[in-house]
Amino acid sequence: MTKITLRHITRELFHPCIKLSVADDQKKFVASNLYSLAQAKTNPLLHPFAIYGEEVIGRSIEAEDEMRGFVMYQLMEGVGFIMRLMVDQRFQGQGYGEAAMKEVLHRLQMNPETEFIATSVHKENPRTLEFYKRLGFTIFIKETDIEIYLKLDWER
Repeated sequence: MTKITLRHITRELFHPCIKLSVADDQKKFVASNLYSLAQAKTNPLLHPFAIYGEEVIGRSIEAEDEMRGFVMYQLMEGVGFIMRLMVDQRFQGQGYGEAAMKEVLHRLQMNPETEFIATSVHKENPRTLEFYKRLGFTIFIKETDIEIYLKLDWER
């Protein structure tokens, strides 16, 4: 399995984060990292992280280290909601998304405030829906105009 580490987005990681991109056909499914970081700046309940490969585990990030992706979740009123997950197009298909999600789920499950874990997927994005189902998520709200809502089946 791919090994990753998550790092809080700092001033130094801001520009590498906003430079990450997905393929053109995926852009309608993912908010820009710039928009997500602006949300996090104004909402202290949001937790944005850079996804890095195993080469930076246990050391400081250096300029030549390549950020693999971005993930952000919110913890509010007992609900851990995964708001964003994106892996740069250069690193897709290499296990970074799955490894990052497993780490986020672990962190949320270990947090005593978390009672429920959920996320949403654009209803025209079956590939991501299947990804979350493989991780143990099930649909709990079929769909709104745009999204399908999923919850993780787990017990404390």
